[in-house]
Amino acid sequence: MLTLGLGCAAAPFTAQCGNAGAAKVLASPSSSCSSKLPTQLLINKSAFPCTSTSISTTAPSFRTAVAAVDSDQLSPDKIFSKSKLYFHIVSKCCAVIELVPSGFQQQPKKYYFVVANAKFMLDEEEHFKELLYERLRMFGERNIEQDFWLVIEPKFLEKFPNITKRLRRPAVALVSTNGPWITFMKLRLDRVLADSYEADSHEEALASNPTTLEFEKPENWVAPYPKYEFGWWETFLPSGVKESKV
Repeated sequence: MLTLGLGCAAAPFTAQCGNAGAAKVLASPSSSCSSKLPTQLLINKSAFPCTSTSISTTAPSFRTAVAAVDSDQLSPDKIFSKSKLYFHIVSKCCAVIELVPSGFQQQPKKYYFVVANAKFMLDEEEHFKELLYERLRMFGERNIEQDFWLVIEPKFLEKFPNITKRLRRPAVALVSTNGPWITFMKLRLDRVLADSYEADSHEEALASNPTTLEFEKPENWVAPYPKYEFGWWETFLPSGVKESKV
C-alpha cells in the first residue's frame, strides 16, 4: 500500500490491476477543501497491461503529489524487469494515475540554429551583440530560463554538408529551442544559414570542436563609439566552455 500526503487531500480511493498485481493509493480528507466537485480518476494502461481495473473514489479536490513503488513482485512477462510505477496525481479536481516503466526514454529535443563565419558573427555584425544582450536582460527580468547559446565550431554541422561547403571557418552558430525566434534572427542577420536538428541531450546538442579565435583590430576605427571588447560572446557560450584569446 502507498500513502500520499496531499496539501488538499481527498477521501480514500483505490486503483487495482487484475492478475498482474495491485497498486493502492490512499489519501485522507482535508477540511481546507471547499469544492464538492467529483474527482475523475484516469489510468493510462499503455505501459501496464492490466486485465481489469477497479476504481472507487469520493474525493472533492487534489493538489499535486508524486510517488513511486517497486514493481518487482509483478509478473515479468507483463512489466519490464525491475521497473517502477510512477503515480502522478494532478490538481484541480482530477486525479491521474500514469503507469510508466523506468526504462522509458525521453524523445529527442529539437534545436534550431543560424550559422555564419565567426568573423561576421562576432566581430563585424555589431548589432548581433545588442540583440543577444537585450534578450538575455529580458529573460533575467522575467525570470525565464535561457534557451539560446552561441556554439563555436559546432559538431552538429557535420550533419549539414550543404551548409558547411558554403561556410568560411571557423564558424559560429546561434542555437535555440525557440524556432520562431531563430526565424526572426535569420531575417535580422540576413547573411546567415538556418536549419534545425534533434539531439538526445543538451550536451550533445551544443557540443563543439576546440577552436581558438583571432580577429585583427582595424587600423582606423571611425565609429563614434569604442569597438566591442574581444570575448564579449563568452557570456552566451554553453556552460563550462571558454575560448582563449590570441
